[in-house]
Amino acid sequence: MIDYLKGPVVHWETEYIVMDVRDVGYRIFTPNPYSFARSSEPITVYIHHHVREDAIQLFGFSTREEQTMFRKLLEVSGIGPRVALGVLAGGKPESIVAAIQQENVNFLTKLPGIGKKTAQRMILDLKDKLGDAPLAFGADASAWNDAAAVGGASGEQAAAGAWPEAREALGALGYTAAELDKAYAGLRDTITPEESIDSLMKRALQQLFKG
Repeated sequence: MIDYLKGPVVHWETEYIVMDVRDVGYRIFTPNPYSFARSSEPITVYIHHHVREDAIQLFGFSTREEQTMFRKLLEVSGIGPRVALGVLAGGKPESIVAAIQQENVNFLTKLPGIGKKTAQRMILDLKDKLGDAPLAFGADASAWNDAAAVGGASGEQAAAGAWPEAREALGALGYTAAELDKAYAGLRDTITPEESIDSLMKRALQQLFKG
């Protein structure tokens, strides 16, 4: 089974990246393909090699923590690879762990594809399997506060933390300041406090594609 791949990213789509590994192009589904900058320099992507009767798919992550969280999510009844990707696009692993440990259904149901029943199953199936804190996922204890603070800040407050970094990353992809300002204007009122930089980048790119 493939654990990781190392090589340059040569192509993006809305759901996946293509990596060139020794002249072989690997299609890898990721939470946010646009967080991987296209470059001639090789990068390491951590892989979950998913095999089923009708398909063999690769799911990739920039950190071991995301890879581990993805595999844990697949243990939950009713969560498949696509929903697990959506969860990781919407929240950092340490915040997801904190929400599960705190039984914070409100936080979990704000993640893409997660309803109340699925959130309750996540808590039931994973609470005893994730260690005793977000520290198990390489995070500091502030993750507990991130999960607890859902609904306590406005979109403007959330943007103050997430948008500058998302904007910088998008600028590195070649977008102009005017284009990024226009994308932000279309997102400003829908940004949530718990939204990750990767998720915000993905939504901004959708705005940019619309022109």
